[in-house]
Amino acid sequence: MYKIGDDQTWVRNDFNDTGWTAERGNTNSHIFWVRAKLDLIKRPEAQLGLKIEGFGAFDVYWDGKYIGSNGQVIGKNRPEIPGSSTSYFGIPDSLAQIGSHLVALRASQAHLPKVHRIINVDLSSYESLLRQPLIVTSFMNLMAGAFLIAAIYYLFLYVNSKVKQFTVLIFAVICFLFFALLILEYIKFYVKIPYTHFFLRLELIGWLTFSLAMLVPLYFTIQFKFKRKKILMGLLFVSLGAIYIFNFGHYDITAIYYSLAMWGFSLVIVFNAIYQKEKGGIIVLIGLLLGILINQYLFYDFSLFISFCLIVLCMLYLHTIQMKVIEEEYQSSLLLSSKLKMELIKKNIQPHFIKNTLTSLIDWVEESPKEGAAFIQALADEFDIINSISEQALIPIKQEIELCKKHLSVMQFRKEINYQWEEGGIDEHELIPPALLLTILENGITHSAPLADGSFKFKLSFSSTVGYKQYTFETFAENRIKIKSRNGGNGFIYIKARLTESYGDNWMFKSNENTQGWISIIRIYTK
Repeated sequence: MYKIGDDQTWVRNDFNDTGWTAERGNTNSHIFWVRAKLDLIKRPEAQLGLKIEGFGAFDVYWDGKYIGSNGQVIGKNRPEIPGSSTSYFGIPDSLAQIGSHLVALRASQAHLPKVHRIINVDLSSYESLLRQPLIVTSFMNLMAGAFLIAAIYYLFLYVNSKVKQFTVLIFAVICFLFFALLILEYIKFYVKIPYTHFFLRLELIGWLTFSLAMLVPLYFTIQFKFKRKKILMGLLFVSLGAIYIFNFGHYDITAIYYSLAMWGFSLVIVFNAIYQKEKGGIIVLIGLLLGILINQYLFYDFSLFISFCLIVLCMLYLHTIQMKVIEEEYQSSLLLSSKLKMELIKKNIQPHFIKNTLTSLIDWVEESPKEGAAFIQALADEFDIINSISEQALIPIKQEIELCKKHLSVMQFRKEINYQWEEGGIDEHELIPPALLLTILENGITHSAPLADGSFKFKLSFSSTVGYKQYTFETFAENRIKIKSRNGGNGFIYIKARLTESYGDNWMFKSNENTQGWISIIRIYTK
């Protein structure tokens, strides 16, 4: 029962409060009194305790005896010092007799006077009133610590990874936000928060829940390759915004609706993943359904965090699947890299190349020892370069050009054709997979013949735009007559494998004949 005014006689048990109201009304900066009658049916073995939940500052009286204060009640020349929204008081054993008792509060609510929150009074063992929140908080702090460690670990994993996976960053942010949500939810038990800041905490909890309700479905859309990601996320954002607007000020209801929206949209994504036969879809579906089931039978604060833990466990399971795929791809890349190294060496020590080169070398040594020595030196230089680059995935473009020039020197001695080399716009700081240009060069020599004037020229050009870098390799020669059509032999297979090894799918390669001979284009996308 409530009454505005200040009369010390209102503290007495025998005072007749028949005219008092069940609602506080607008007290502004006035002092008001609250009276609550309680029946103590059974006395606890330990000291009796009193728990009071309510806004304002107040002095507490038990059967007319002062037992404590929460904040400082406003006075004539004394401002109000806000109390906390939840306070605990021990009742002396001499006053804790079985029977009827009166709790009277002399109170003020000078701050937030338009907020009319009822005052709740609860009796229990003083020890249990203090201990129960600490037990719950200790478990929640353990959970929060686990999420903080997970957030830091996955953040470091994202920062230090060569290939940045957006899902890893999102997971780190989700773990950190959930850690912050747990801390904010239970900080009231170990930090005294004045009632003036009560709604600030709830507002922060609401925005954290809003962020989690956006990020969890976003994670699943990326992990499960959801095709209409932007449409779904747009609908989710509009839904959460509508929930915020239509339930403004109702913090608990808003948080519940945020969670329901998150689960609903996540279920849509997971059902689609199961339809697409994505790995882990069934496990995540079970986790989401368990979360909904737990929500039906447990208090919201507990069910929310348990359900979130299930979702995070599902995410961790998806990470293990993803890590397994990455490990398999890494092992495949190592195998591919070894094959490419062997292929590079085989390309230059194949029997017919060595045999023909040695035959030509014998002729040059016999006819012109000086030129023969130059032939030997050119061949040795080419093998030196091949040996130095065989273990590398990328080499400087100038080294690749030097390899091409050495090969032309060797072939000039072998075929006694004057091969010419030109280049334009080359950036010496650029890197390229080894023997790419050499392979194109060899194809040009093998499948082309000199022009009528005896010339045989190769030209390499480089250009760069905002979206890609491009190498254009032109062969100026006569194309040999094809006996049958070819889409590229082992040379093209080698080029494509090398490009995939270094750039994934961010490349384009095409090679075709034209009126002047042959043109090959290698384009590497940078965006």
